[in-house]
Amino acid sequence: MMLPEHRRWWAAARRRDPAFDGRFVFAVATTGIYCRPTCPARRPRAQNVRFFPGPPSAEREGFRACKRCHPQSGNPLPPGARLAREACRYLDRHLEETLTLGRMARGLGVSPFHLQRTFKRELGVSPREYLSALRIERFRIRAREAVGVTAALLDAGFGSASRLYERSSSRLGMTPATYRKGGSGMSIAYTVMSGPLGKAILAATPRGLCAVELGDSDRELVGRLRARFPRSRILRRPSLLGPAARELYRLMRGRRPDRRLPLDVRATAFQARVWKELRSIPRGQTRSYGEIAGNLGRPGSARAVARACASNPVALVIPCHRAVAKSGDLAGYRWGVRRKEALLEREREATRTS
Repeated sequence: MMLPEHRRWWAAARRRDPAFDGRFVFAVATTGIYCRPTCPARRPRAQNVRFFPGPPSAEREGFRACKRCHPQSGNPLPPGARLAREACRYLDRHLEETLTLGRMARGLGVSPFHLQRTFKRELGVSPREYLSALRIERFRIRAREAVGVTAALLDAGFGSASRLYERSSSRLGMTPATYRKGGSGMSIAYTVMSGPLGKAILAATPRGLCAVELGDSDRELVGRLRARFPRSRILRRPSLLGPAARELYRLMRGRRPDRRLPLDVRATAFQARVWKELRSIPRGQTRSYGEIAGNLGRPGSARAVARACASNPVALVIPCHRAVAKSGDLAGYRWGVRRKEALLEREREATRTS
């Protein structure tokens, strides 16, 4: 079980937070390699991770440096990345205070305009969005330590419960009290349907769809759903989800749904931007991960865009099938390249005949 500080470090490593570069390295027991928090490599399972205050202590334990992020080197960061890192650290130090962009800029010795522009260019989100995500993450950690919801939200820098509840619907997918209990008591209705792309499962909370997955059998799909929400009350309710199933069937045929399906999904600020961009791509058309990154003002972040697509919990509703490799290759679709190819072709056909 991770120590509280290590849980915080692991959260920073998972979001590749530049504010923590130089503060620790994490090592992977199964590979024998240690990395920076910002390493672009795929993240391992949490149970295989160990933390060290720096490269020397990791190497004393027999771990060797990653050849992608070079954690042992002291290479200086470019000015923009350095300012973004210092800004992240500033936000982390002042998490519990009332912050404005002007106050933050004065503390870092730059203009508010330069800080806002540089921060968003380097991280893809504004300082305000980053601070909100940081506070949500702090709340998650403190709530899991069973300190109580009120104490957890105050420690995370929320002035009142209402401010956390405003943000929790899109980031936590449930209320703070429910999250503290690991989702225990949350009711999820689901149905499994057949369509042009095979089997599909739809699952929803009272707020909206929380999962849409494609597969080959009812058993496989229901098993995935239960594994994802192990402490929730999961019930099959075909009649309740009938309207949503009909909309999903239209999507599987490449058509527009008659109405927008409400969602109840968790997303970081960057994931939310990627998913919004995906929904703006016309049916039957594709964009490369690099093009999407460029549209978001983050050229060079194609890998991060690909990760956001891979983490999409609602197939078709958020059309990650419209994201492709730079070469145009369709590889990388979580539910199978054949489904991706068939879906894009159906969308093109539906567009031509509409």
